Amino acid sequence: TTAVHALGSPISSKNEKNHPISSQYSKAMSAAAQKTIKEICRKPPRHWVGDAFHVYPVFANKAFTSELSPFLMFDYAAPKEFPPEKNPNHRRGVGQHPHRGFETVTVAFQGEVEHADSEGNSGVIGPGDVQWMTAARGIIHEEFHSTEFSKRGGIFEMFQLWVNLPSSKKMSKPRYQPILAKDIPQVPLAIVGKSGDENDVVGNSDSDVCTSTVEEGYAKIIAGNFRGTEGPAKTFTPIDIWVVSLLTKQKEFELEFVEGHTTLLFVQNGSVEIQGKALNLADVAIMDRKGTKLTIRATQKNTSLLILSGEPIDEPIAARGPFVMNTQGELQQAMTDYQRGTHGFSNFE
Repeated sequence: TTAVHALGSPISSKNEKNHPISSQYSKAMSAAAQKTIKEICRKPPRHWVGDAFHVYPVFANKAFTSELSPFLMFDYAAPKEFPPEKNPNHRRGVGQHPHRGFETVTVAFQGEVEHADSEGNSGVIGPGDVQWMTAARGIIHEEFHSTEFSKRGGIFEMFQLWVNLPSSKKMSKPRYQPILAKDIPQVPLAIVGKSGDENDVVGNSDSDVCTSTVEEGYAKIIAGNFRGTEGPAKTFTPIDIWVVSLLTKQKEFELEFVEGHTTLLFVQNGSVEIQGKALNLADVAIMDRKGTKLTIRATQKNTSLLILSGEPIDEPIAARGPFVMNTQGELQQAMTDYQRGTHGFSNFE
């Protein structure tokens, strides 16, 4: 009896163990599909952004390079306790400043971030919430600890990622996407290993891949697609942003990506092993663009990762301060527009 794969190709119903040539071919194909580590960037020194965000500049000297395209810059504010603010006239954060030519993605894990901009958008994001701001042709915004969080104090943790826009979209209209934690889907991971339940098996019998329980590991899908589930964020180019939780150690989990995409793995908490190499807090692994699969293993319980993957934008990158364009002339025009208060650059109350 012959079964038919979803794509139409026949699959033998016999166990592959009885067919060593088929088994060896399957293993070879699996190995060929595995991504390899191109480089590991270790935790950089922290610095302050304003007086609210004590961050690791994760990409360090690789920020704003084509190697990490479409991702430009990544700041991670590890958990830090702030006392209650005693001065009612002082706000911890960064005041009004401009952006053009890219997007900022801010995710709060602990504490609250308050945002306002020249397009009239404003709001507060709390634990698990996301603020996705498309600066595009120009915007002025501000970012502070929320008023309520400043009053009570507490642990603050967040990250901000800058995502490039293709030249055709750099002068489009700004956009603001507030995404609440409750609207971000959570999906179980794929575990590599034997499965006792035939209904869970997705891979072949030599290296079964089965679905984890939420007690073992899961991913929250901010953008892109993970195991058939779409994230809520709207993007201009194909991008995956997943927050992955590995709750048990020593189990191998398999992630799948699009061939040719830039793929980065960042350790938010705990530690993980990839291809025999250990990554710890604020380390980031840059993966080779070849291959579609990656096997990871937590070496500490409750390890948290941020996975970034996206289609490279094959265009020149010209960056200066808060502007990211394609040419030096476009950067100069951005600064002129900002100084004149035109093309989206207007202060707000």
